[in-house]
Amino acid sequence: MGEERIETPGLHARDWPLRPWILAGLLGLAGLLIYLVTEGHEDDAPRMAAAAFLFFGPMAAAFSLERERWKDVAIFALVAGLVMAGLAWRAVNAGDHASDEHFGFGAGVIATLLALPLFQAGFHRTRFATPYRDTHFFVWTDAVSAAGALAFTGLSFALLFVLAALFRLIQIDLLEDLLEKGWFGWSVAGIAFGAALGTLRNSLKVLGALQSVVLLVLSLLAVPLAVALAIFLIAVAFSGLDVLWEATRSATPVLLACAAGCFILANAIVREDDTDMTRNVVMRVTAFVLAMGILPLTLLAVISMGTRVAQYGLSPERLWGLTAIAVACAYGVAIWVAAIRGKVWRWRPFLRRANMHLAVGVSLYALLLALPILDFAGISVANQLSRLERGKVSAQDFDYDALKWDFGDAGKRALAKLARSNDAEVAKLAREAQARKERRWNWQEPQEKRDQRLANLSGLSADPQIGAAFELLLRQEGWRCNSRCVVLDLGTYPEGARHFALVEGGGVQHLRLQADGSLLPEAAGLRPPVPTLNKVAAEAHGRVPQVEVRPFSGRQIYVDGKPVGEPFE
Repeated sequence: MGEERIETPGLHARDWPLRPWILAGLLGLAGLLIYLVTEGHEDDAPRMAAAAFLFFGPMAAAFSLERERWKDVAIFALVAGLVMAGLAWRAVNAGDHASDEHFGFGAGVIATLLALPLFQAGFHRTRFATPYRDTHFFVWTDAVSAAGALAFTGLSFALLFVLAALFRLIQIDLLEDLLEKGWFGWSVAGIAFGAALGTLRNSLKVLGALQSVVLLVLSLLAVPLAVALAIFLIAVAFSGLDVLWEATRSATPVLLACAAGCFILANAIVREDDTDMTRNVVMRVTAFVLAMGILPLTLLAVISMGTRVAQYGLSPERLWGLTAIAVACAYGVAIWVAAIRGKVWRWRPFLRRANMHLAVGVSLYALLLALPILDFAGISVANQLSRLERGKVSAQDFDYDALKWDFGDAGKRALAKLARSNDAEVAKLAREAQARKERRWNWQEPQEKRDQRLANLSGLSADPQIGAAFELLLRQEGWRCNSRCVVLDLGTYPEGARHFALVEGGGVQHLRLQADGSLLPEAAGLRPPVPTLNKVAAEAHGRVPQVEVRPFSGRQIYVDGKPVGEPFE
């Protein structure tokens, strides 16, 4: 209210007529260079790093470019481009040696997005004396101008396609041919986006008014969300937490998404200052309810994630989920502290101050996570091996394939260690996972459900090898035998493998029992491929192919007198 006003360079900058032209040229050239660098080399780390530099550097410059401080903008754009180039190089170069490189790149994007409005508001000069109003202004005007520039880019391409069709009517195909060229599309996209962005950035006053309209429209969603949140929390309080885990296995992302929605809509109402905030009592109470609801939703997400970790252990994805939960907890606690310090009725200034501090903190936190400092794969592998050694998970239920496919080099080293284990069963299953060319998913389901699926299986002989093979199949393929299913012994193949059929509902799966006790789907090579009529005609060298019907003798599975599946030899 009475804080000293610090003017931010660029916040009230005059129009710069050259800005649309400069940004159109800058982003158009960047788009062309990105295409030339990446064409046919999407798996080349240096080229993708160059592409990331050419995208994020010019974009950072385009959103923050001002005539009076172009040197600062150049330095910021160079740093942003180099950081993202390094993360892109790591992500592409990692291949299957790492497990979470895409999360690291995403963390870098978040750090850059948070740093941009702070830089625009002059935080690098004024530090925490930067007015919240300025940062808030740039956050929303950046979002509005980006959306407007994207819409203009889409309309530009729509116009080009219409014009190409128009010129084609008079046998002029030049524009249509150009639209099929990758370099042309990238260049046009950059030019259109840059021109639109430059025009919008020249109208900050208009953008400020448009921002107010956008926040007003967003605030309309706040009331139904607040009511739904209150109903949800009351229902959970009475019904208990178990209802969440029974309804979905994705409770954590749903809860975090709702917490993020509460944060966005609460700030859409709170605005940058009490003088700009609506005086409607219902909307003010709604903002308070949404803000207070962030912490309970986050705590439920903590419980949900904790339950999954207790059941299945750590994985790189769950550790990244925990990092997101930590951010949500920080915001939730900060809002409750703001409510306490402001004695409820004067909580909003404390919220705005907390938003500023948390934006800086989360940007640095995301940058730290993006750098190859914390080895989430190594941490996860150590946790999974500990669970196996302590008997928290049995040798048969342990997900060996996850070590090979999901945990990078750390997982492969651990799998090789298990293959040399003194436990014969663990060593055998680890070696099988090492030898597999394709992943077999381990459906981590409750023991009771798996026992029920095993109980649905009938028709097994007393041979323990056959029983063990089908039990392993059901462990690995959790969609089978959720209803009654029957095993049929159909004899042996010519090469000696046992032939079985698994019948469930109206479907039949033919399986081959190998000498090592593993069950494999019937190989397609056992039946000759059926040639198409065109292929037969081509092989006949122009001669009309002879099409005829011949008698067929084979076997067919019947359920209650009705045929099921295809006939077989």
